Amino acid sequence: MFRRRSRTVIVAFVAVALAAGVYAYAAANTVPGSTAGAGSGAISGYTVSAIAYTLNATTPTNVDQVAFTISPAAAATVKAQLAAGGSWYTCANAAGSVTCNTTAPQATAVAATQLTVVASQ
Repeated sequence: MFRRRSRTVIVAFVAVALAAGVYAYAAANTVPGSTAGAGSGAISGYTVSAIAYTLNATTPTNVDQVAFTISPAAAATVKAQLAAGGSWYTCANAAGSVTCNTTAPQATAVAATQLTVVASQ
């Protein structure tokens, strides 16, 4: 009977020691603070006007550049697409006068079916 009780006490002691070790390991984890939130703001559009296409002098079926005026003029990022699902071209904006080189990959007049412009400040 004494032996059975000793065995029970030893098993209980080992279980408590394991539980304490697991707790100590879990207690060592730290998670840094973070923030989250939501907000809203008005989205206003840009007006694009005075659109002009520059054809390649040697191969006039190629479109080498598209230029236009954008308002408000403070757009920091401007991109243009000449066909739905086509390539996006990075544009340069100089005080509302935008130029987009369309040579990499080369745009063609036949594939230029619609001009899509995206811009952000």
